[in-house]
Amino acid sequence: MIDATDLTKCFGPLVAVNGLSFEIGRGEVVGLLGPNGAGKTTTLRMLTGYLPPSRGAVTIAGLDVLRSSLEVRRRIGYLPESVPLYGELRVGEMLEFHGQLHRMDRSRRRERSAFVLERVGLTERRTQRIDNLSKGLRQRVGLAVALLADPELLILDEPTSGLDPLQRMEVRDLIRELARERTVLVSSHILPEVEAVCDRVLILHRGRLAADGRPADLVRELGGTGHLSLTAELGPDTGQAAELLRKLPGVASLKVVDASQAANAGEEPINHPSLRSFELTGEGELAAVVGELARDRSWVIHQLAWQRATLEELFASIALDMNEALLDGMAPAVAPLAPLAPTAHTEPTAHTEPTTPTEPTAPTEPTTPTAPTTPTDPDAPGADS
Repeated sequence: MIDATDLTKCFGPLVAVNGLSFEIGRGEVVGLLGPNGAGKTTTLRMLTGYLPPSRGAVTIAGLDVLRSSLEVRRRIGYLPESVPLYGELRVGEMLEFHGQLHRMDRSRRRERSAFVLERVGLTERRTQRIDNLSKGLRQRVGLAVALLADPELLILDEPTSGLDPLQRMEVRDLIRELARERTVLVSSHILPEVEAVCDRVLILHRGRLAADGRPADLVRELGGTGHLSLTAELGPDTGQAAELLRKLPGVASLKVVDASQAANAGEEPINHPSLRSFELTGEGELAAVVGELARDRSWVIHQLAWQRATLEELFASIALDMNEALLDGMAPAVAPLAPLAPTAHTEPTAHTEPTTPTEPTAPTEPTTPTAPTTPTDPDAPGADS
């Protein structure tokens, strides 16, 4: 459904997206993760045809985004982070307006408007002015607009940004329901949102692809198998406990850690002269073996549990540059950043010429996917209201 190859975007000397390549198949639900400034929104704007890439190419359903811009936009439902809605319009008028922009006939507009309003739970709000709606309801209106033309691909940029926990839950449930019927790409920096609805994640860092795969697979492959955490009062074995643990069958490595740091969140650290903490890796029933040793040596166990990496920890390690080796190993090969700056000054006009006819309405509808046809019916909302 989406095929991005060597996607690069420069803003003068700044390289916002650098050599990004990935594929998304039909029916997939994919999360685009990354800290603020990682290049998520820039990537989505290139996928939807709003920004021409400085280098590389994008195809949607086999169509080149630049050469077949209008046809690509007909296949995409796009919800930008800042939902472009006219506050003076009623909900039904907003959908009527966008239906005319999509060149849908009157019966089709009415049919689709009724359907999408029911799907997003806004049927009873049809006659309310948009500026009187809460932010959560305006997000729903944005989703209704994105779904109006029955797109094959739904692209959502930070769909729960600025919402309270209850509104986030409602929007998340709605996205999960919509994902059953179409390809969905969700951009977010909120991990629970992505994990709740996405089968696959792409993690961006500094405009490059740092990781790609199912969340559980990424955690297992990149975060390791985890370790066995032991915190215990060792009594007379305080000085020799590490050596006793190393000799256990199946132990591959052992690390002595600060016992005060091993306390669970919210718990006060226990100060005891013989309290020690260890992290062990290995094979087999390691917990059982360690437990038997602790019983035989009369250790008082405070904690004995497997600690496994989480997607949140993996994401944090990438975002905070704590795993540069991961970036070097996972990111696609890209040209050095310096040579890209001249390209940004010479290529944009070549890419933007094919889409010039679609830009006259940029001041009035800068973020609406269907804005290219705005000049054909600028007074439609007022006429039908």
